[in-house]
Amino acid sequence: MKLFQQLLVAPAALGLLATGANAAELNINSVSDYAASADQVTSVTQFSDVYPTDWAYQALANLVETYGCVAGYPNGTFRGNRAMTRYEAAALLNACLDRITEVTDELRRLLKEFETELAILKGRVDGLEARVGELEATQFSTTTKLRGQADFFMGAVKYDDRDECNEEVAGACESDGLNFSYRYTLNLDTSFTGKDRLYTRLRTGNMDNVWTQTDSYLSDAKSGDNTMKVDKLWYSFPIGNEFKVTVGALIENYYMIETPTRYKPILKAFKLGGYGAALGASTGQGFGVQWRQDVDPGDAAFNIAVNYVADGGDGALSNSEKGMFGENTDAYLLSQVGYGNRKWFISALYALKNAQQDDGVTEAKAAMGYSTPTAKNLAHPLHAVGLRGYWSPEDDGFIPTISAGLDFGWADSEYYGNAEAVKGWMVGLNWKNAFMEGNKLGLGFGSYSSYATEIRDRPNGGDQNFAIEAYYDFAVTDNITITPAVFWVDDAKGKDQIDGANKFGGLVKTTFKF
Repeated sequence: MKLFQQLLVAPAALGLLATGANAAELNINSVSDYAASADQVTSVTQFSDVYPTDWAYQALANLVETYGCVAGYPNGTFRGNRAMTRYEAAALLNACLDRITEVTDELRRLLKEFETELAILKGRVDGLEARVGELEATQFSTTTKLRGQADFFMGAVKYDDRDECNEEVAGACESDGLNFSYRYTLNLDTSFTGKDRLYTRLRTGNMDNVWTQTDSYLSDAKSGDNTMKVDKLWYSFPIGNEFKVTVGALIENYYMIETPTRYKPILKAFKLGGYGAALGASTGQGFGVQWRQDVDPGDAAFNIAVNYVADGGDGALSNSEKGMFGENTDAYLLSQVGYGNRKWFISALYALKNAQQDDGVTEAKAAMGYSTPTAKNLAHPLHAVGLRGYWSPEDDGFIPTISAGLDFGWADSEYYGNAEAVKGWMVGLNWKNAFMEGNKLGLGFGSYSSYATEIRDRPNGGDQNFAIEAYYDFAVTDNITITPAVFWVDDAKGKDQIDGANKFGGLVKTTFKF
């Protein structure tokens, strides 16, 4: 029994002595009987005259079963209505103090036995307190978490018929030499309420090479000159349990919808189930609303999303023709309706892209050998619809996770050579834990972005293309991954493109996460 328990028992017992009957009322035989039976009762139910309905039943139960210092009479009675003499109170107090002494001696023995272990634990606690104090004094932020990633890229691209390339076409005759570049990313996630999110992405790199050309984009790769800059910036917050609102000063539309694919590609053309008519975009200023059905974890749910982005930074301009809603703003409206869970998902997309039309390629220029425009020379406004979906098997094995996408787009154009109808598709396969635990094998194929199926003043569009890639994520540790990859692109900008558009590429990507 602890010291504070001893202090509680002593005054109570002294009070009993002070208020008990005087010595003249003492029955010596009864006191002897009471004292002699002090260690015989282990449960209040042993008292034949004590019932659960008695007002002091619970108090007696605690004293008997917890402290073991209440006794009755040899005949099994407690005689709760009988007045207590001072001698009987002394006998009760003596029994309680004996128990206190036993407990105190046991505690002393245990403290002595485990003295070394307790000292070690105390030292560890003191050390942890010091480390916590140091972390609190030097922590980055109380509201922000930092996630970093560094990527190394080493590889090359071999162009078909490079010796016959058209030197008048920019980029057509660039070197195929081996190159080594990097990308460095810092992700800052800030929350002020625990449910909202302010996302900031800082990025730098030196990828001003074949990997960031228009027809050779790697997924999420951008040109860089070793300058660190804010690359993405937006804020999202919930409304109730089912709605989320996002406002971004630097954001792309696909961050404001449910991710419609499980395939993470090497080539940008396969990003998001096909980076073309429906989902192709660049960073701008925008806002969006998402609704997701509130269901139990694991259950399938409906979701609806709609958002708007002034693409390419037009929203930050203040001239009369640009800005957030200007006549010539590269505006992009995207909506999504989806249904599924983490194992499978299917969604429909609708996009409206509005921008000043490209004046295309004149017949005179085309006769001089200039390339015929493809889906990159889209007439605007462009309407596009898309389907995206994925399915994952219950267990890892021979059957892969399958992701797929299909896009169609249409528009009217005033200019010769502009695409009036486009199409895109892709299929991506992933095998988790392929060959070794923690590794992943990927295979993707489809059109290289969207391609034109109808071109103004060109009755036979037929502007098709094709690409295929394969890669293997080898997890060296939980934080380091090496990814060798190869790809083939057939007519990157269409069959009417310059000689040399076909290309075979290979690279090794090393990723460090921290």
